[in-house]
Amino acid sequence: MRKRKPFLYIIVRDFISLFFPDYCAGCFNSLVKGESLICTRCMLEMPQTHYHLQRENSLKLRLEGRVRLIHALGFYRFSKRGRIQHILHALKYKNQPELAIVLGRVYGQKLKDAEYSFDLIIPVPLHATRLRKRGYNQSSKFAQGLSEILQVPFSDEVLSRSVKTDTQTRKTKLRRWENVSEVFILKEASPIRGKHVLLVDDVITTGATIEACATILQSSGCCGVSIACIAVA
Repeated sequence: MRKRKPFLYIIVRDFISLFFPDYCAGCFNSLVKGESLICTRCMLEMPQTHYHLQRENSLKLRLEGRVRLIHALGFYRFSKRGRIQHILHALKYKNQPELAIVLGRVYGQKLKDAEYSFDLIIPVPLHATRLRKRGYNQSSKFAQGLSEILQVPFSDEVLSRSVKTDTQTRKTKLRRWENVSEVFILKEASPIRGKHVLLVDDVITTGATIEACATILQSSGCCGVSIACIAVA
């Protein structure tokens, strides 16, 4: 049984929060008691795609002809200077990996309720240099949250990124594809053979990164690939 926190601890914590409140990563307003990382209002109002309710959605249609997918899923719609951009910025640059875990758990519950089924969850990898600098892979943390709720194992030991690519921002679709087309390596094929793999990333824009990774998985023995992300641009 979990021990209850001492009454004095609660009083001191609430007193400190008056002067040093926790802020929502989405809207920067103070969090109220019972909220953590993202406020209730942001969780309710950030624009969701509802792709999990639309099996033939616009993301899947956008990628058709480029890569074969069973499902294409995205939690939120990305907008510049919007709340989801603030959250992604905090996730990438402010050392808040818990944000991705929380979003993975929330989205995982939606996928579970919609009766989605996968055998293995694989995050898009970071290059080792960037991983050391950031301290974590945000896509792996999202995969962790999904894994907890869906009760599906995840592994960041299947794919690796062999080249540290330039940022994808402001690149054309062709340049984005050229930037990632030969940078991913399959480290181990046996975990994916005959499996339905859910490949996850933080943001999907043109889809070049997710396409490159999915192509490798499909050519290495998995029975199918689905994709999911925190936000779709």
